[in-house]
Amino acid sequence: MTAVETPELDAALAAAEARCARQGATLTPLRRQVLRLVLEAGQPVGAYTLLERLKERRGPAAPPTVYRALDFLLEQGLIHRLERLNAFLPCIGPEEEPCGHGCGHDHPHQFLICTRCGATAEIADHDVAHALTAAADRLGFRPSRATVEVEGICARCA
Repeated sequence: MTAVETPELDAALAAAEARCARQGATLTPLRRQVLRLVLEAGQPVGAYTLLERLKERRGPAAPPTVYRALDFLLEQGLIHRLERLNAFLPCIGPEEEPCGHGCGHDHPHQFLICTRCGATAEIADHDVAHALTAAADRLGFRPSRATVEVEGICARCA
């Protein structure tokens, strides 16, 4: 994943704002700034790194400030949380709806994470999602959400 550059960054933020408006939510200046920091990172980024970058641009800020903004961005389908890395990455394309699927987080998502360089790629393979759902059904389990994180070595590092 690479950092989003301007004018792509401006387009991604505009798409995020439009998505929030359609959902009846408000992308406040603080939420917008946190999303901008996630987009600029170019790789999964942790909350405390975001807090430090926010302080550089905005002055004093406390962890709850960033966590509330991240919770909002997750709820709106604008970012993903990688559990294994305890980090966040964008779920929005510059001239598209989030993830380019037009459905926020309502699409299957899996992540490939390079253990050498940290590069992360999101894929949305419906076959993987269907296989997980079928396996859960066989056990009588009803998943509410599923995120698959696969660790390995990327092509660049191989």
